[in-house]
Amino acid sequence: MRRLAPVLELAGPLLLIVAAGLLSTAVSRSTQIYVLHAIVAVAMVVAIYVFIGNSGVLSFGQISFVAVGAFAAGVMTVPLLLKGAILRDLFPILRDHELGNVESLLVAAGVGAVLAAVVGLPLMRLSGLAAGIATFAVLEITNNLLREWTAIGPGATTLSLVPQTTGPAQATIGATLVVLVAWAYQRSRFGRRLRATREDPAAAQAVGISVHRHRLGAFVLSGALCGFAGGLYVHMLGSISTGQVYLELTFLTLAMLVVGGMTSLWGAVVGALAVSGLDSFLAEAERGALPDGTRLVVVGAVMALVLVLRPSGITGGKELRL
Repeated sequence: MRRLAPVLELAGPLLLIVAAGLLSTAVSRSTQIYVLHAIVAVAMVVAIYVFIGNSGVLSFGQISFVAVGAFAAGVMTVPLLLKGAILRDLFPILRDHELGNVESLLVAAGVGAVLAAVVGLPLMRLSGLAAGIATFAVLEITNNLLREWTAIGPGATTLSLVPQTTGPAQATIGATLVVLVAWAYQRSRFGRRLRATREDPAAAQAVGISVHRHRLGAFVLSGALCGFAGGLYVHMLGSISTGQVYLELTFLTLAMLVVGGMTSLWGAVVGALAVSGLDSFLAEAERGALPDGTRLVVVGAVMALVLVLRPSGITGGKELRL
């Protein structure tokens, strides 16, 4: 049974992702987009879990890496003939080059990792409230740069004409890759050492574990995966604005992690799918009888209820076990 535990830890999340991918091929186009949103949300939430779940440090800035990944992948895949007309202020290296789908996802992951390394080097020495405020500042700075600096993107306008390549296959494969990386990391000695710093930082330091170095490593890996998820996101939507990768997405992804159970990979996947389903249902209901904004109110209430009644999330913060 002990030997089967790692297999179950991985098999459970992967089966849910594959089931969602198969479901997206069997429904109407109007419903399919909601299922694809849920699968891409799994990639985002698992990427966030890699840092928050293993380190125990709350970060409000991980969507920054989703944002830069989304805009990097989007800008680099806009057709070259159109880019010169609609994005004239871009740096020449961005304006005069075009990448394919897979290459853009790799660039998105790289940009996310680089930004995470730059901001994480000083910030990973912080914990608690200080870390939360500092990472929120990163989110604010990133959003303002993307909104105002037209040399790296469309600025305050919407980036459009992005190829919509994230269908059922790419979304499923992308989320699967993110889960595989997260699982491999948490099973590695680096992940175990980081979780030791989460449980007792003083004891971890006493046995020679560098809290700063291991937090920084997880932060950079999380940044890379978030950037990759951002690439999947923009290729699913076909267009994106800075408002779509800002406060609302930060709130929703953190709610998914909290509701599922932020200290386990299983909880991250379950929470992402469960809250995505609820969010999609309420979004449809808002087009009918419910007033605008109801879905965020309900999701917030669900998160608060889970924190009061079951702080470890609906999975108990544990991996799948027989």
